[in-house]
Amino acid sequence: MTLDELLEQFDEVLDSGIKIPGKKTVVDIEKLRAVVDDIRLNIPSEIKQARGIVADRADIITTAKREADGIIRNAEERAKAMVAQEEIVKMAQDKAAEIIANAQGKSRDMRKAAQDFVDDIMRRADEGLTANLGEIRKTRAALKQQIPSASKD
Repeated sequence: MTLDELLEQFDEVLDSGIKIPGKKTVVDIEKLRAVVDDIRLNIPSEIKQARGIVADRADIITTAKREADGIIRNAEERAKAMVAQEEIVKMAQDKAAEIIANAQGKSRDMRKAAQDFVDDIMRRADEGLTANLGEIRKTRAALKQQIPSASKD
């Protein structure tokens, strides 16, 4: 089950609680604990997924560097193999520089895209966990407030 599905289940447990006067709700604490335990179990898988994305980013960057190195080597070999005439040599040097610039630009773009993607996933995970923690704290506080009032009845 995904973290989003577990959070939806958490909301359902909260929504299924019995409303009592004073903006309070009695919820099945065992169901709530089961959902929280499932969330705790699924958080590591979300982190593993983020690590996998970081590893993929590293592979993309490595591949881009390898391609760039190959392109540079090919450009250098072609430039050496060309006839020594000035115009042909100048054209080859210009083309090699263009290929290098394109490869470096592609590498930068891929690195930025991978970093942005990982940052977005980490931001969303952080926001989700922060929101859930706040809801859990509110629920706990509400439960603690109900205990003294219940013993007076």
